[in-house]
Amino acid sequence: MEYLTMHNGVKMPTLGIGTFLMSPAQAEDAVYNALRCGYPMIDTANAYMNEKAVGRGMKKSGVAREDVFLVTKLWPSVYTDDTAVDKTLARLGTGYVDLLFIHQPAGDFMAGYRQLERAYKEGKAKSIGISNFHGEKLEKLLKECEIAPHVIQMEAHPYCTQDEIKARLAQYGTVTMAWYPLGHGDKSLIQEPVFTALAEKYGKSNAQIILRWHTQMGHAVIPGSTNPAHIKDNADIFDFTLTAEEMAKIAKINKNVRYYHATPEQEDNYAAFAPDFDGQE
Repeated sequence: MEYLTMHNGVKMPTLGIGTFLMSPAQAEDAVYNALRCGYPMIDTANAYMNEKAVGRGMKKSGVAREDVFLVTKLWPSVYTDDTAVDKTLARLGTGYVDLLFIHQPAGDFMAGYRQLERAYKEGKAKSIGISNFHGEKLEKLLKECEIAPHVIQMEAHPYCTQDEIKARLAQYGTVTMAWYPLGHGDKSLIQEPVFTALAEKYGKSNAQIILRWHTQMGHAVIPGSTNPAHIKDNADIFDFTLTAEEMAKIAKINKNVRYYHATPEQEDNYAAFAPDFDGQE
């Protein structure tokens, strides 16, 4: 395993399993399988409605809590709820998380970020970050925050390398965690000739080449899968290194194309989405 060192000195694994769009049962099994085959990091969120299941999967795995890098996110509807962090920890069945994000640039996001800063000072979060921030809202947060984000989680893949945002955050020492690392499963991306050729050279799959590209780009990645074989394969990426020339060839396919799009109005509406997070299975 390889690690990224955040500006507070905390080391974050470059590979974890994501649980987006997983049912509680799927998340519990995926977390169990991932931890049992050596994954060090788990990513979930209030809005995924599977935090309790993630906690169950962690316990069932038998892996010690201190050996799991646990990541979750506060949803905009709880940014102003002073008990949101404690409720999140209770759902997960843990006294702390290793990384806590605010999930969307919506609602009173500065109140949400103040909660993260408070949780960090109290030891309830070992590091904090922002997810999906960009443009004016990113600038507002950077101007008003007390503690610069340790991590930004955002869509990133070979078709969208997010160079501008990464360059903006470089002065703060903020590192990147990529979601949709395989382009939301887009076959046109995964089957790009450059990945097919490299897969043949290194005896890997195209997906493994892309995940390795991410880690060499300095990204942590959280590919999601409920298939035990795929979970295992996604972790088998650290026994080879792409050359500088190969990395340059991959850079040429960047299109600055994203798969996820949200208008400012849609982002604002996220704060109105307020399910019973505590009532999840």
